[in-house]
Amino acid sequence: MEHLKVSAKRRSKSLLFVAPIFLTALIAIAVSCAGAMQSTQRAAVNRDASTTTNVDTAKVLTGEAALGDWTTDAPGVRRRITTAELAAPYATESARNHPKVAARPEGAMPKVPAGFKVDVFAANLNAPRMIQTAPNGDLFVAESRANRVRVLRDADGDGKAEVSEVFAEGLRQPFGIAFYPVGNNPKFVYIANTDSVVRFPYKSGDTKAGGASEVIVSNVSGGGQLAGGGHWTRDIAFSKDGRKLYVSVGSKSNVMEKPEEEAIEERRARIFEYTPDGKNERVFAYGIRNPVGIAVHPETGDLWTSVNERDGLGDHLVPDYVTRVQPGGFYGWPWYYIGGNQDPRHKGKRPELKDKTIVPDVLLQSHSASLGMEFYTGRQFPREYQMQAFAAEHGSWNRSRRTGYKVVMISVNKGRASGEYVDFMTGFVTGEGDVWGRPVAVAVARDGALLVSDDGANTVWRISYPSAVRGRSAEE
Repeated sequence: MEHLKVSAKRRSKSLLFVAPIFLTALIAIAVSCAGAMQSTQRAAVNRDASTTTNVDTAKVLTGEAALGDWTTDAPGVRRRITTAELAAPYATESARNHPKVAARPEGAMPKVPAGFKVDVFAANLNAPRMIQTAPNGDLFVAESRANRVRVLRDADGDGKAEVSEVFAEGLRQPFGIAFYPVGNNPKFVYIANTDSVVRFPYKSGDTKAGGASEVIVSNVSGGGQLAGGGHWTRDIAFSKDGRKLYVSVGSKSNVMEKPEEEAIEERRARIFEYTPDGKNERVFAYGIRNPVGIAVHPETGDLWTSVNERDGLGDHLVPDYVTRVQPGGFYGWPWYYIGGNQDPRHKGKRPELKDKTIVPDVLLQSHSASLGMEFYTGRQFPREYQMQAFAAEHGSWNRSRRTGYKVVMISVNKGRASGEYVDFMTGFVTGEGDVWGRPVAVAVARDGALLVSDDGANTVWRISYPSAVRGRSAEE
């Protein structure tokens, strides 16, 4: 620039004094820009926003709007995703966007609908996973990483756990928990390890197992902990009449691309049915990639499941889902997905299964990692929440913009899903795209509050409706 050129002869002492200041300013600007670029790069994948995008919660989001990321989440946001929204395979690159788990910001709490309140029920747990409420109100928590199951008790009714005891340890990645016989006076606690189902003697109020474990199912296919496969969680549930035991088993691989994986997957990606003694095995449903959570509808007795679908096909494929499980039903994995849509990695294979593939009841945002689910049987929440299903979304890694990291309510009417779901508990993602909480499972407390396990914050949250008259669950 001509006006900045100065001949060497006209350089003065004043210029010699000003030049270093000018250079210092340039350096400061450069450093500032570099910092801004780093900040931008960090938030590029996950839009930097201190608050979520304004969304009309009275409106049901459909079409492309229903597929939004975490910035469109807020309590009350309703979504309906259908097969019309299925993207083409590889419409976007397959992302590897694993979350960075950060400390909970000072004063931060999850967000819930107006009228509800969130409190810490128990903190400083060891990666709490599946939770189940015992008939006496104790909360059983699977601390899978520590290979144990813990009992939490709110002894004085203040909404916080004063009692915390290890019920059983020395387990193998325990997850699912169930009480048998069904009803108010169980004699056993069933626990699903990654490779077996065992049970412990139990009487109401026990905080320690009443004796040694007994193996009920010994041949569950065990799993590891791998991105895109190696699903290790095993959930269990008893039928409404207590005559059947259901055991869910996820796939070992993402989509069984290698021939040598076929033998490994032979007893995986399905839900098994047994009698309570572990005998009379049959496959209840199959082709379900990872049925992490299962629950029985308290009125109809139907089995439902919360499912992680496959990775590697792009941001918006394949939707996770929650569905009523049809006995003998085939749900597509690994050859098809969401009806007769063929996975391109299995092009031309198993054409006889195309028309048999069931479309699940409720499609969720892809890669949300839908985990534990439960039906709300309490009386504390308003009437519109009665017998609705709640599911914990652990959060994405295979999507460029984060999704999940929330609890959703599945709209159910007379035991059938409407296809819609509603954001119920959100707020776990920071403006920089880091996460400080990861919901895993939900359970209904004896007083009708909703409990949520969170292995990101190592916490169990308690959601209450303070204006309601406290009551015990509808099952009592």
